This record gives sequence, structure tokens and C-alpha cells, in this order.
Amino acid sequence: MLLPLLRSSCFPSSSPGGGGGDAGAGSGGQARRRKQPPRPADFKLQVIIIGSRGVGKTSLMERFTDDTFCEACKSTVGVDFKIKTVELRGKKIRLQIWDTAGQERFNSITSAYYRSAKGIILVYDITKKETFDDLPKWMKMIDKYASEDAELLLVGNKLDCETDREITKQQGEKFAQQITGMRFCEASAKDNFNVDEIFLKLVDDILKKMPLDILRNELSNSILSLQPEPEIPPELPPPRPHVRCC
Repeated sequence: MLLPLLRSSCFPSSSPGGGGGDAGAGSGGQARRRKQPPRPADFKLQVIIIGSRGVGKTSLMERFTDDTFCEACKSTVGVDFKIKTVELRGKKIRLQIWDTAGQERFNSITSAYYRSAKGIILVYDITKKETFDDLPKWMKMIDKYASEDAELLLVGNKLDCETDREITKQQGEKFAQQITGMRFCEASAKDNFNVDEIFLKLVDDILKKMPLDILRNELSNSILSLQPEPEIPPELPPPRPHVRCC
């Protein structure tokens, strides 16, 4: 059913995660040292995952944060989130990943979380044409509520269902090319294919785009408070004057 040999990573094979190895183990005669407290995060970033119902938004988030996959996930009600800390460019980054409901009746709730997102992952299901046809609707939400400088990544999920594909890779690429600065990738949360690459490359793009002095000032002030986590969405921002999608 699957054709793993035909798959290719969306991004270069470099390892943006920068997973440095453990410090060298001490010699047998060396006294056991007390464990050092974990280094606090240098930056905090909010990423939001959006897309129609059933495209696998929750599965992508849980695969990345917990390395788990649920065959029969319940639909997200409103919003959910998970936290994961990664290291990129020598910095420790605490990611707050928001998983939003795909049903229209939750739009008034989920739209409030666009404003603080530095990265937005827009997901469709390659086996369901209607989820691809919904992409312009989601772009309108981005243009209305999200920050102008938010990094965008389009993801065609469920690559493990290649034989049921309804949307070609070329169609996904063509849509992304119409949006300034949008990257494109196909992935499989079930097979854990390209999942880490999606999140790490998005974060790397955010860091590359912003000088360090701006990062220190902006990121500490623009993220939704992590303690306590917000239960009520912040006040909606005014509509953006210019849209990036027809």
C-alpha cells in the first residue's frame, strides 16, 4: 500500500534540531555530581495548527510532542495545546503548540489565538479533496486575524494513505506558491514521516527571520502567558488591511 522509496523529505537533510550529545561520562573514580537544574528556555514561541476537521492536526501535534499516534482521535473542541522544548541555533526554545478545532462553529474561539502565533501550520488531507478546497477559507482567517509576519507552512497529511490520494503533490505545491513566503510539505503523522521536520523547520525560519536583539525583546513580550495558560481568548485584533490570498 505504501511506497516508502518514493517519499522524500520536504527539507534538506541537515538537522536543525541541533540535538547535542550528552556530556562525556565521568571516570569511574570521579565522585558522582549532583544533577544540575535544567537550563531555562531562551525563547518562547507560539505555533498554531489549523485546517478542516479530520485532517490530522491533533495527530501531528501529538506525534511531535509525545511520539504517539491514536487511530481514533476525538475531534478537538475549541482549542487544545501541548508544550515541547527544542534546541535550535544554540538556543533553547519552548514551543507552545495550539491545536484548533476544524468546525466552523468554533471559529469565533479559535480565531483569537492567531494573533500571537509566530508560526501557522495549515493542514489538509491528501485523501479528501474537500479539505484542500477549504484552504482559501483558512487563508481568509489567517489574513483577517494573524500577524503579517507569521511564518506559514502548508502540510498535506496522511501520506501513509497514498493509494487513496485525491490531491497530488503538485497541487499542494501550486497552492503554496501563490502565497508569499509559504512553505509546503507532505507528511504522515501515522508513520512519523516529516513530522519533526515540519515543526523544526518552521521554528528555524522564524529565528532566521528575526535578529537576535529583536528576538530577545519581541518573543518575551508577544507570547500568550504560559503560567497560567489562558482559558479565555484575548481580544480579537482588527482585520488586516491586505490579504495574501485571492
